[in-house]
Amino acid sequence: MPRVPFHYIDLRTFCYATEDEKRVEEALRHFLPEEFEIDRVENTGHHGDRIVVLSARVETADGMRVVLDRLAALDSIDRVLEELDERVDDNCSFFLRIDKQAAFNGLVRLGEGITLRAKVEAYPAKHEKAVANAREAIELAGGDADE
Repeated sequence: MPRVPFHYIDLRTFCYATEDEKRVEEALRHFLPEEFEIDRVENTGHHGDRIVVLSARVETADGMRVVLDRLAALDSIDRVLEELDERVDDNCSFFLRIDKQAAFNGLVRLGEGITLRAKVEAYPAKHEKAVANAREAIELAGGDADE
């Protein structure tokens, strides 16, 4: 993939008091380059329970290629492509929610648990251009996975 049409990709997940933080971090790391730094912020929930927010921002082209290559394994990539118009907002951000439990098991599925937000490069910064650029990146990543 010669060009990555994203400024950055943010990944974020929550680790609730009932979950093992190491396992949740491992699920998030499934989408990240090796040895990538994860930010950790500890919060308190409404009922006083501990909630840890784990997040990472990937800003290098090589790092974003790793994330896109992992997303290419998504079992419903065609559905994501069909829904791109709704998944890209007017601020040129692409959103995807990924199943945290599946990621822990090395799989990629749409679902709850991990939120992906990618800022799409679009010049001019218009929704239609951002959708086209996101489509190109996802299709190219999927092509690389098949080779």
